[in-house]
Amino acid sequence: MRDVRVVLIGGTSNTGKSTVAGAVAERLGFEHRSTDGLARHPGRPWRTPEHEVPPHVAEHYGTLTTDELLASVLDHYERLWPRIEELITERARAGAPGLVLEGSALRPDRVARLTVPRTAAVWLTADDTVVRDRVRAAGRYEAATDAERHLMDRFLARTVRYQGRMLDAVEAQGLDRVDTGGRTVTEVADAVLAAAAAAARTRPGR
Repeated sequence: MRDVRVVLIGGTSNTGKSTVAGAVAERLGFEHRSTDGLARHPGRPWRTPEHEVPPHVAEHYGTLTTDELLASVLDHYERLWPRIEELITERARAGAPGLVLEGSALRPDRVARLTVPRTAAVWLTADDTVVRDRVRAAGRYEAATDAERHLMDRFLARTVRYQGRMLDAVEAQGLDRVDTGGRTVTEVADAVLAAAAAAARTRPGR
């Protein structure tokens, strides 16, 4: 892994990207960042003790179809890509601090076309049932109102649809993915590091 300076961890929401990226960054002594920090699309539409759902977020998920929600987030990722590519390029140069960058905005088709050296990319996946259970647990679905459940269901429908599209692209491009279902954070981090190390050996120009 000494030749890899940027590790990219993609995947749909609630597959464990942030937690795993933090573990990988700690192991490597790299900085951990999320693409959400560059520009955020309407966030997760459920209340937490510290956060109420803003009206515009409720309207976004409450009024758009699944196709429209997917198109909206894909447009957001497309607009964000130049900033992501600039960050990757900057941090992959010799002497720059190492970086673990995670986020759903790391689209396989875009990453596959990168020619930046010293980078490795892995996508995290989870069974649709696992994703559903995580979303519902985060939003306290059982205690939520019907209106709150509707927003969570719309978010979940978009999340599952995006993962299907992402998986098709990962397989078409022959990229690396790690399933997170039933595995500890340590186990997933081990698998990510192994995949990144293998990519560095087999695709040294990347």
